[in-house]
Amino acid sequence: MVTQPKAAGLSLGLRYMIESAFYFSIMSILVKLAGKTVPFQEIVLARTAVAFVASVAMLKAKAISPWGNNRKLLALRGILGFTGLGCFYYSITHLPLADATVIQYTNPVLVALLAALVLGERLTLGVAVSGVSCLIGVVMIARPDFLFGSSPGLPPLALGAAITGAIVSSGAYTVVRKLGATDHPLVVVFWFPLVCLPFAIPWALSTGYVPNLHELGILLAVGIATQAAQVRMTQGLQLETAGRATSMTYLQVVFAFVWGILLFDEVPEVPAIIGAVTVLAGIVLVARSRRLNG
Repeated sequence: MVTQPKAAGLSLGLRYMIESAFYFSIMSILVKLAGKTVPFQEIVLARTAVAFVASVAMLKAKAISPWGNNRKLLALRGILGFTGLGCFYYSITHLPLADATVIQYTNPVLVALLAALVLGERLTLGVAVSGVSCLIGVVMIARPDFLFGSSPGLPPLALGAAITGAIVSSGAYTVVRKLGATDHPLVVVFWFPLVCLPFAIPWALSTGYVPNLHELGILLAVGIATQAAQVRMTQGLQLETAGRATSMTYLQVVFAFVWGILLFDEVPEVPAIIGAVTVLAGIVLVARSRRLNG
């Protein structure tokens, strides 16, 4: 069982989740760039291939057996992860980034509910209120068309993929939390590409698309950013209750909001600023909710 060291301020688990959110925000930007020309199936393959190589290297460096203890749950985590990843990448490349993001990051609320039902973790009032606060903030930042009615409805297939991705991802996060009692974080991370690759390789080859050197560079960067995010996310989920840990994933939207200002010269509107403050308020609330649930 992974235990959490005591630390002043934010717990180690929450700090890991914040790092993970940062790396995932980089991944989202790169996926959006790659998706302009590269089929999303090949982006999925690039992500899993880099993760496989990196995971093997990290396991060897630490002399950890890759095969784990709870193989059924490890395999389930891989299957759920592959399904969620494919849905999320498809939604990013076929929907406005704001819409895809706001749908995906409903999963912390779903995780808290699943963890309460499946793992027996108590859903505290602080976590529930912070989840609602963060969700409201995310919607205000993203202002998705399908909620605010400023444009025609979203493509049904892409919308369905985004919703499915959020639901399946919540299941994967819950499984990762459960695996904290039996398996090392690097083993959990390794089983994701181990299960994914047999599906991702033929799926990508079916597109017949050959990326150029520039596209290969972006795909490699997608894999590296996502691997860093995945390692920190797994460590964070194994140190914190699922509801508290996944509340930190809302920071990915705030990071994307900041990238828009710094990289794309986007001037934020008042609702987006209010939304960012609302998300941060939710983050502070969940961070101050020190009571961990079994």
